[in-house]
Amino acid sequence: MVDTSATDPLHGVTLELLVTRLSEYYGWEELGRLIPIRCFNINPSVASSLKFLRRTPWARAQVEALYRSLC
Repeated sequence: MVDTSATDPLHGVTLELLVTRLSEYYGWEELGRLIPIRCFNINPSVASSLKFLRRTPWARAQVEALYRSLC
């Protein structure tokens, strides 16, 4: 059996930490350009982003994919 937690960059990373790291790395403006969703473009915050991403699987998948590309 293969331990995938060692190779998965999302293992142990909360959604809050993921959004925080992306916003610090790219900034909200660039993040909103890369993933054009309202919570990144209009009054962006970690709290509003978390609320939206927890309810919207397609957007969360895009954010997770962007985070994976950094690792």
